[in-house]
Amino acid sequence: MELLTHTWHWSISGFLIGLVMLLLIYFGKTFGMSSNLRSLCSMTGIGKKVPFFDWDWKGQRWNLVVVAGAMVGGFIAVHFLHNASNVSLNPKTIVQLNQLGIDEPNGKLVPDALFNNFSPKTIFILLIGGMLIGFGSRYAGGCTSGHAISGLSNLQLPSLKAVIGFFIGGLIMAHFLLPLIF
Repeated sequence: MELLTHTWHWSISGFLIGLVMLLLIYFGKTFGMSSNLRSLCSMTGIGKKVPFFDWDWKGQRWNLVVVAGAMVGGFIAVHFLHNASNVSLNPKTIVQLNQLGIDEPNGKLVPDALFNNFSPKTIFILLIGGMLIGFGSRYAGGCTSGHAISGLSNLQLPSLKAVIGFFIGGLIMAHFLLPLIF
């Protein structure tokens, strides 16, 4: 059980991700989480009104299982395999978060300041952030997991450009916009 509750070395996780990607390539599949939203919308029949959603979603059922597995796996990890000693941040990061009014995790996976205080400001930030992520995923032709894991493993230049953009956007958010919001 200790093997499951502690973090794994990056080389083991990286090897497993690479193995999954090789299997997907072998079976002619591509991985990405945001494409599941298109499948879910297509399942509702909205494709009759919006041409983008008019496609055969049944060929992507396996990817919907990936989403379900991620949700079930996350639930199991948080409720049964969580080890508070695994959550450790760089002391400089803790100081910077405290300056923004965000508490130290203390063994939690998310800070209370962001997810236990549902003020109108927090709800607004989450809604705007969600819309921007959705727009960005659609505009970039996929999400971070699709481009960074699947696209880069297939040596796709557009995925490299998207991943560079994701990193630049993340740095801008973390260093410039987040201090303005909090």
